[in-house]
Amino acid sequence: MSIKQNLLAAAALLTLAGTAWAGDDTAKISVTDPYARSSTANSASGAAFMVLNNGSDQDDRLIAAASDIAERVELHTHVEDTNGVMKMREVEDGFPVAAGDSHELRRGGDHVMFLGLKEPLENGDIIPLTLTFERAGEVVIEVPVDLERKPAGGGMSHGSKGN
Repeated sequence: MSIKQNLLAAAALLTLAGTAWAGDDTAKISVTDPYARSSTANSASGAAFMVLNNGSDQDDRLIAAASDIAERVELHTHVEDTNGVMKMREVEDGFPVAAGDSHELRRGGDHVMFLGLKEPLENGDIIPLTLTFERAGEVVIEVPVDLERKPAGGGMSHGSKGN
């Protein structure tokens, strides 16, 4: 193989490696661009972000997440209080992923929260994460820790729907 062919093959493998699929033809979910971070090296909590894609013709919902890196893993979002202050809260009903659409978990919006980290998150670490969907079932992904990634748009995002 030429260098160009090797590079194209490597790029194709990386693209496939960044996507996890679950479900049958009626409940197909993929997860793209996952990453995790903590706010400081000594944080007792961290978060994971990604895009949930529903390739089926039926709505689905992310209802739970699990990982052995923390004492608890919860689905969280940010809401603005009456004073205009953003506060995090657990979303017990989960995150809807409409048929044929996507839902972005991002900083300042919906995310997977790791509470009671057992060890600090180190840049480059890989976190095993199991996502449970109402219809598609479990999706097991590997989430790289990226402590250097900046939020899209250079600031905090407040929405939760993918663009």
